[in-house]
Amino acid sequence: MDDQAVGSSQDARSVPVCFRHPDRETGIRCTRCERPICPECMVSASVGFQCPECVRGRGSGTGHAPAASMPRTIAGGIVAEDPRLVTKILLGINLAVFLAVQVRSSLLGHLVLIGIWPPFSPVEGVAEGEWYRLVTSMFTHEAIWHIAFNMLGLWWLGGPLEQALGRARYLALYLISGLAGSALTYLLASGSAASLGASGAIFGLFGATAVLVRRLNYDMRPIIALLVINLIFTFSPGFNIAWQAHIGGLVAGVVIGYAMVHAPRERRSLIQYGTCGLVLAVVVLVILLRTAQLV
Repeated sequence: MDDQAVGSSQDARSVPVCFRHPDRETGIRCTRCERPICPECMVSASVGFQCPECVRGRGSGTGHAPAASMPRTIAGGIVAEDPRLVTKILLGINLAVFLAVQVRSSLLGHLVLIGIWPPFSPVEGVAEGEWYRLVTSMFTHEAIWHIAFNMLGLWWLGGPLEQALGRARYLALYLISGLAGSALTYLLASGSAASLGASGAIFGLFGATAVLVRRLNYDMRPIIALLVINLIFTFSPGFNIAWQAHIGGLVAGVVIGYAMVHAPRERRSLIQYGTCGLVLAVVVLVILLRTAQLV
């Protein structure tokens, strides 16, 4: 009777218990083997916490030892010596394009996102075949305050995300989120309205960061507060902000970020890159449909 009651109580318990101390409930998991660990077993890592076995390189003893011997991020990426290398490169590209535009202002008209230029213009738009604008506009800024805010966001959000996801996954998140923002702007904005900036990609980082913070059971209030503030500015009149880029990037970032940190270990790469491919396919479809409307 007592044994049955105890078993029922354990079945009803939804909170996992530490794999080394079954009497202790916990909401934290090792970022390498994903087993539940209590505060006593937590070993601080570059991202989240690891269990003592993974720190010593022994793995779980249940078939995960080879994978555990190679340091991996929570998303399965390889832990790099410089966890901010891609973020630094992206910062450098944005700054290089900004300086080039300052030196030669005529470049701006060839880099911004625009659907179709008015007749008799010396340059064309995406609808006329200049699809590269969907990418170049992601790295183009004209005003100093614009690039300053975007690069601050890139450094603040990008560094921890690159460290958590790994370089390849982080770069895929950044580029596809930026393209999603460009695609939604291309679809919904006026065909002759120019758009530029890394905001779509930055909002993608916002979305993925929120998913990661939730996955690690950290306090979500700071990231939510910052996101709400940015959304208020996005929709405030007078700022002349392409809200379509922000929303497109945010949605793509949430979707891709969820796949990155929640994909099951045994099918991790398939789900992660499959989701990236699916979002990219939707982006291409949106671009094709909008182009068909404009030409």
